[in-house]
Amino acid sequence: MRREQRPVYMIGVAAQLCGVHPQTLRQYERMGLVIPSRAGAKNRLYSEADIDRVRRIQRLTQGMGVNLAGVEIILKLLDEMEEMRAEYEQQVGDYVQETERFLREVMSRSNVPARVGEPILPVPRLRTKKPVDF
Repeated sequence: MRREQRPVYMIGVAAQLCGVHPQTLRQYERMGLVIPSRAGAKNRLYSEADIDRVRRIQRLTQGMGVNLAGVEIILKLLDEMEEMRAEYEQQVGDYVQETERFLREVMSRSNVPARVGEPILPVPRLRTKKPVDF
């Protein structure tokens, strides 16, 4: 589990870090905007990613005047975009690896010299832009 995904903050601490009332966090959870981990049946634990998400919600609602229904749509779209970006990067990486494997196989059957330990296919590391942070 990545560090920012590790649930560590109780609801009171999370609310204080975000500058909101704990009841606000409960409302966001009821709406599905933030989904904290649970320790037992009652205790909510928030991660750094959850805290960042609540801060994003606050910026959208307070700074940009978006209502919570709009925030729900925006966050859903941003989550989907992030999933598509990650999937795209994975597919391109898989394609490059498969092409490298194929080229090495073809070159191993010929007398064409090849550098050992270096990629044959000169593909730069592809990084797509992350969505704008609100």
